[in-house]
Amino acid sequence: MKNGGKTRLGVARLTQLLQGKTHLLIVMQDNPDPDSIAAAVALRKFANTVGDVPCSITHGGTVGRGENRALVRYLGLNLHPCSQIEFEKFDLIAMVDTQPGTGNNSLPQHLIPDIVIDHHPLRRASRQAQLIDIRTEYGATATILLEYLIHAGIRPDTQLATALLYGIRSDTQDLGREAGKADIKAVTLLFPIANKRMLGEIQRGSVERGYFQMLGEALKNARVYGNCIIAGLGEINNPDMIAEVADLLLRDDEIVCTICYGFSQNKMLLSVRTSEPDKRADKIIQRIVARRGTGGGHQTYAGGQIPLRDGTKSATAKLEKAIRQKCLQIAGVQDHHGERLIHY
Repeated sequence: MKNGGKTRLGVARLTQLLQGKTHLLIVMQDNPDPDSIAAAVALRKFANTVGDVPCSITHGGTVGRGENRALVRYLGLNLHPCSQIEFEKFDLIAMVDTQPGTGNNSLPQHLIPDIVIDHHPLRRASRQAQLIDIRTEYGATATILLEYLIHAGIRPDTQLATALLYGIRSDTQDLGREAGKADIKAVTLLFPIANKRMLGEIQRGSVERGYFQMLGEALKNARVYGNCIIAGLGEINNPDMIAEVADLLLRDDEIVCTICYGFSQNKMLLSVRTSEPDKRADKIIQRIVARRGTGGGHQTYAGGQIPLRDGTKSATAKLEKAIRQKCLQIAGVQDHHGERLIHY
């Protein structure tokens, strides 16, 4: 089925599901990125307009990256921690930019979402939802939700258009990373409506001073193994830093793969970035976390998490050593010492 048909059926099904409902809960990733935030806001707009259904948006972690915090402030979002949500009070649950069983969200395992809209590979648990719209050929979930709005005759206002545009551009790195025709069309539609000044301010989102401490620690701990960099950030209170450092380190002109990890929220969190087609980030992360946790993503970027069943320092150190060895094995590295990225 072509995407136009998918959107038409999705809009019809979503409209049907909203009928007679009193409150929709929208679940994002624990540490939501701009695509996740924009998609959630777009779904809220659809539910408010088409079904007159109020919505709550929830996530289980933090919004740590400066740009992401700036986007949340601009939208005036009141995000609710999953730990404070009484799930039984909602008669409709949706997930955007994530799915049940991925490990990167805090939807209780016994709950089955009614709606799953995402651009990551389909998970088995998602098949139980009443509306499933998974489009791996799209660079951003926000693009899917924009199509829903347009098909329903809802023109995004400036604020929503700005969020959607930033979400799509962020997830596709300005259409340079795994963007499809639909994403290009979406950006073309949104750009004239969006607030260009706010886009610039969001991209320059301010950071707390502790950010530089974490960045310094990450660079100090980064080691080079051939054309791969592995960096451990230790215990952190801003999980977004893991992905941010992985992106930054891939800018080294001699590197084709970066693997970064840290500990937060009683989990080991990992990010993988690659720049060569034969090194698929989603496959790499799945091999790293195999049987220990969950992971997934796309060809050039992916993430994973491993629950800390024993939070003692010795157990954490043992897990870190095992994962580093696995990373080196996957990278095909013989010298397990490597060299420091920064000499001092």
